[in-house]
Amino acid sequence: MRVLLLGAGYSAQEFARQIAGDAEWIAGTTRQAAGLATLEEAGILPLLFDGREIVPALAAALSEATHLLHSAPPGADGDPLLRLLPESLAKAMPKLEWVGYFSTVGVYGNHDGAWVDENSECRARSRRGIARIEAEKAWLDAGLEAGVQVAVMRLAGIYGPGRNAFTKLADGTAHRIVKDGQLFSRIHVADIAGFTRYLALSRAGGVFNIADDEPAPPQDVIAFAAKLMGVEPPPEIPFDEAEMSPMARSFYMDSRRVSNAKLRASGYALSFPNYRDALQAMWADGSWQGARNREP
Repeated sequence: MRVLLLGAGYSAQEFARQIAGDAEWIAGTTRQAAGLATLEEAGILPLLFDGREIVPALAAALSEATHLLHSAPPGADGDPLLRLLPESLAKAMPKLEWVGYFSTVGVYGNHDGAWVDENSECRARSRRGIARIEAEKAWLDAGLEAGVQVAVMRLAGIYGPGRNAFTKLADGTAHRIVKDGQLFSRIHVADIAGFTRYLALSRAGGVFNIADDEPAPPQDVIAFAAKLMGVEPPPEIPFDEAEMSPMARSFYMDSRRVSNAKLRASGYALSFPNYRDALQAMWADGSWQGARNREP
């Protein structure tokens, strides 16, 4: 197995750690030269990819990779890799056996708190949500044409070491914004990587939600973390009174419960089926303080 990570950010790096024992080599891209040393320290062969050109080193990695994990977001002009390939996916990656594409549950848009599964209507109306829907289709079509299985993984809200309610409380950025009926689904990065490895090893394709068992109000997560830390949680702020960036406010426009029934039916067992189990484990072993990585 030779693995290429297109966009070797937070979740992809955890996947690389978990699959290292199964891989002959793992290469990964970063947008800026400053990120090359970080990838090398993680045991990942570092490559530059800014979305504007495929440099020779990346072209060579593409030609040898058997597994591609793609987490780079689409741009205004489409998927950053597919639009740059001089020929078909099959010709650019002749040894390819499996593609994993990290998407987002944001493609579902608003369902007024109802449950959604992989067959539910994708109602995203934002520019980034529509771009994700189009990128999913582009990769499923490319895989079909190349005869390669493509797994589209729709990720819920990502948290884990260095990116969690504890770190927000510690650095003073935690807020408890309350909007009646608002629910968010979330997933620990270890389970993102674990399920991705599970699919990669079996070369399974299809569309999968990657979320835990329990959609929950965001203010409850902060309150639970504060209790474990032994600190006072920040006061609750009504949504209509909260000062938020336009992007942060846009997340509150959509409410849905994301079903992980297909993930569970696949045979994969979640390490952290809810936020309480995950926060308790991270607090107990101190992993909540892990190094932060701001890439997706």
